Amino acid sequence: MRNVLSIGGSDPTSGAGIQADLKVFHSIGVYGLSVITAVTSQNTTGVRDVTPIPPGVVRSQLYTLTEDIPLHAVKTGMLCSSEIVEVVSAFVREQGIRDLVVDPVHISTSGQMLTDSVAMEKIVSNLLPLSRVVTPNVNEASYLSGISITDHDSLYRAARRIRSLGADVVIITGGHYYKESMEGLSVDYYYDGEELQEISSRRYDGEFHGTGCVYSAALTAYLSLSGSVLESARRARLFMDKAFQSALSPGRGMAVLGV
Repeated sequence: MRNVLSIGGSDPTSGAGIQADLKVFHSIGVYGLSVITAVTSQNTTGVRDVTPIPPGVVRSQLYTLTEDIPLHAVKTGMLCSSEIVEVVSAFVREQGIRDLVVDPVHISTSGQMLTDSVAMEKIVSNLLPLSRVVTPNVNEASYLSGISITDHDSLYRAARRIRSLGADVVIITGGHYYKESMEGLSVDYYYDGEELQEISSRRYDGEFHGTGCVYSAALTAYLSLSGSVLESARRARLFMDKAFQSALSPGRGMAVLGV
């Protein structure tokens, strides 16, 4: 059994955050561990409030856990303060964690700030150089790179820029409007410093909660099993396709993925 850790925020809807990650890990067949960085007040219509966990408590969770249980892969989600980013970065360095997936969560779909700009700067300077994979969506990739992504060329330049910040592999998720041939498809753009590869599947209409969390969790789980980022990315996209097909609507707002 592979032990996979998610470091991120709690979501009471279980559609995103720690709760969704643990469901994904269980579905794929790895053992899920969690360290909580923030408690959120949210439902399927949006995020109302974010309360960060004190950095010392985050540190205690991390080190107490690893005194007992070895880790085979780690993903980070919402790291809402610069102090928490520093704690997590120090932990990754000291533990020598190689298979680190960074999901650079910044702003929720409903517009709530989840990670402030100072913390995002710390993610860029402290955490990306330690990561094996970073998985921004198009908006996050524009923010990280400083390049407004409007077409395929700007997306490629953004991927190159983000990789230059230290990540081994950049996967820009959920692009779909840069080529006429991509109509009706959701495309992840995989860049490892050589060529930009497209990993596509059907695009599903509607609003879905937690897609970035679920994708990065699936990628991390598969990475712990195979060690290959490209293979893991392809398997994670297939996992997402099935999750969209079994999505459900527990509330009045966005649907949640079926994982």
